[in-house]
Amino acid sequence: MRKAIFPGSFDPFTLGHLDVLKRSLSLFDEITVGIGKNDQKKTMFSEQQRIEFIKKCFKNESKIKVESYEGLTIDFCKKIGAKFIVRGIRNNGDFEFEKAIARTNRKLSKIETIFLLTSAKTSFISSSIVRELIVNNGNYKLLVPDSVRVS
Repeated sequence: MRKAIFPGSFDPFTLGHLDVLKRSLSLFDEITVGIGKNDQKKTMFSEQQRIEFIKKCFKNESKIKVESYEGLTIDFCKKIGAKFIVRGIRNNGDFEFEKAIARTNRKLSKIETIFLLTSAKTSFISSSIVRELIVNNGNYKLLVPDSVRVS
């Protein structure tokens, strides 16, 4: 069984994340969306809210699991038996940042990272932009799945 994780904070889950995850489905038998806990990072949405946002998006997709985890992503991979990490790449900056992490992860664990370029229609979307729109009462709804719409 080919298992992968798609790690991130997903604060909130965006259409860009959705695009990468949907396109990953054909590559793997099971994908766990791993919501990493980072005490250094102030989040807008609780861990439980983020889990629910994603679960609602994939309620009819048995290949998607959603879990939170603490610590190193490679340790979480080992815990659940995943041999691959999926990462979305929006631009050169993302690639340079992710490349170093992927090489380190492979050196320490032999776990491979699979990079998927985001689609052109979602490549500009980031969780930080969405949070800024929410805080300032902007129209963020065009950038997130229906499950992420908040009042």
